[in-house]
Amino acid sequence: MKWFISHETIRSPFLKTLEKDCGEKISHCYQCGKCSAGCPISYQMDYLPNQIIRMVQLGMEEQVLSSKTIWLCASCLTCTSRCPRQINVAEIMDYLRRRAYTKHMTPPGEIEVPLFNKIFLRNIELHGRLFELGLIGMFNLLSGKFFKDVALAPRMFLKRKIGLFPHKINNSKEVKEIFKKSGKLGRARRDKLWQPKLLFLNLSRKLIERIERLK
Repeated sequence: MKWFISHETIRSPFLKTLEKDCGEKISHCYQCGKCSAGCPISYQMDYLPNQIIRMVQLGMEEQVLSSKTIWLCASCLTCTSRCPRQINVAEIMDYLRRRAYTKHMTPPGEIEVPLFNKIFLRNIELHGRLFELGLIGMFNLLSGKFFKDVALAPRMFLKRKIGLFPHKINNSKEVKEIFKKSGKLGRARRDKLWQPKLLFLNLSRKLIERIERLK
């Protein structure tokens, strides 16, 4: 990837906004690579965590927000605890996901992870805690994988790993209030999960993949 480095790119509004909103001095990163070396999911990422930080430093907003890395981050905080410059890399990844939401940017050909993230947030907002059956059912429906892991359902029901109905919690209204007051994350509540266009695109992609396997 070629990127022209200039005074404008190094002092880009993207870097300034991120540092202000996160309260993290990303410009202090000197690329030691300890965050990437300790990341348990780095082998699945298109860019390593330290590369994402470097791309932010260079003002590469579009490339960062359309990357797969920010959605695969598990927020395990290994990178944050290992950073010698005390940069909260996990918090930065979370901020980048929120920014990608507001700009409607997803990794090309990789829509399942952002979709799962969105359904998960909606699930927590509605029930106050995770309702596994609702999460699995909605994800399978919107991703076009209608019968994925259906054979496992009876076993999980018998072992009481999942239930037919969500558990009630105390103060569920307070949880919804948290979502309302959480700034840009509140968009997760207003966005519609049921999008016929999204379902059509997912089904089309699955059909094309199956045809290519038959060739």
